[in-house]
Amino acid sequence: MNNNRGLPLAAPRITPVLDPAFRPAVLACHAFRDAVRATVRAVPVTLALEQADGSVFHFRTELAPGDHALAAANFSHIERLAKFLLWQRGGWRFHFAGPKELAVQLQAHFRDTVTGKFDSNLIGERVYDRPIEVVAGDAASLPPERANVQSLGRNLEGCRIGFDLGGSDRKVAAVLDGKVVFSEETVWDPYFHPDPQYHFDGIMDSIRKAAAHLPRVDAIGASAAGVYVNNRVKVASLFRGVAPDVFNARVKDLFLEVQRACHGVPLEVANDGEVTALAGSMSLGVNGVLGLAMGTSQAVGYVTPSGNITTWLSELAFAPVDYNPTAACDEWSGDYGVGAQYFSQQAVGRLLPISGIEADASLPLPEKLKLVQALMQAGDSRARKIYETLGTYLGYALAHYADFYDFSHLLILGRVTSGVGGDVIIASAKEVLQAEFPELATRLQFHVPDEQDKRHGQAVAAASLPKLR
Repeated sequence: MNNNRGLPLAAPRITPVLDPAFRPAVLACHAFRDAVRATVRAVPVTLALEQADGSVFHFRTELAPGDHALAAANFSHIERLAKFLLWQRGGWRFHFAGPKELAVQLQAHFRDTVTGKFDSNLIGERVYDRPIEVVAGDAASLPPERANVQSLGRNLEGCRIGFDLGGSDRKVAAVLDGKVVFSEETVWDPYFHPDPQYHFDGIMDSIRKAAAHLPRVDAIGASAAGVYVNNRVKVASLFRGVAPDVFNARVKDLFLEVQRACHGVPLEVANDGEVTALAGSMSLGVNGVLGLAMGTSQAVGYVTPSGNITTWLSELAFAPVDYNPTAACDEWSGDYGVGAQYFSQQAVGRLLPISGIEADASLPLPEKLKLVQALMQAGDSRARKIYETLGTYLGYALAHYADFYDFSHLLILGRVTSGVGGDVIIASAKEVLQAEFPELATRLQFHVPDEQDKRHGQAVAAASLPKLR
């Protein structure tokens, strides 16, 4: 065991072959919980996270009493949980029923630290139009739990276009009464383009190509990384290169501009993770689905056991899965051990030199992934170690996610999972679940679409988002 600011970090039974320092979040959380409960004087704590629409989500945990040796880990435990909850559920105000000094410390974290200020700016100010607030109280003062849910998609009648905007390519599909009549994938590089005209032109190019295969266009649906409210862009990595003033002036209403250019047909934009989960739920005919796409970054979406989506963000690219403070840092948020560095092309690029594969460091991430995929196809053991490592990461992350989501089906998508390597990722993840979390291993079903669905399934599901007028 080593320590993360007092938090015991348990070594996994199955060590990622290329990352022996990996310390899974789920093991740290469970070890701390068990150690606290063994003190007999565990302090119950509830974090109630409030959203702008009045939704409130409760999450309960336990801390060590203040005079116990484990109390040194209390804040670290709470801070990592709060980080996960913010990016999983979203919200701007924490109601904290627990020791007041920890609430004060948590507020200072969001106000004064680099990573805390990043979270407060992106989630608090840019999504909910106010900085993150922590309100100290007790169990009696907590607002009651309430959640707004809605049906999403599953509309396939008429002539529809669906597109999925990724960091290295954009996909589009033309759908006629539920049947795909055209699909195409186009390479692009949106991340650091400062002029949103580049993004607009790329989107319109894909729409025009799909429209050429339909007698008319009744509706358009879009899937893209980021947070979208009423089709307005709140936060999106696709526009990271756009200056804030240009973002506010042009990007926020970019999809409304697209809709106007398409003669005002019904248009809906949804987070790509949600569309991933929707695609799985629709194709499999099941609910309780967690969709996970390993692409340029990590995208996650969730369909509840009752078949709805929630107002949760599920932006797990920023949620911690490795509690080792020396873990890889995300270059955008500055935080360590978050999902983008473990389930994406970024993860492949990070593991590439460790594996012993020599590659030009200046190669773009998609090209590095292609190199690894080609070597894997040829039976290269170094490439296999990369996929085994990703799979081990995934197994422990799924167990962590199961503490926050109620799901029995996992849909795996994304370019990183294409080819033989995807099979290795899943086999390695299952090995972890069977060894460490046998109950979850028994009930969790993995689903992998075929290569065509894997590359274009999100665009097709996106086409089903709008309802016809």
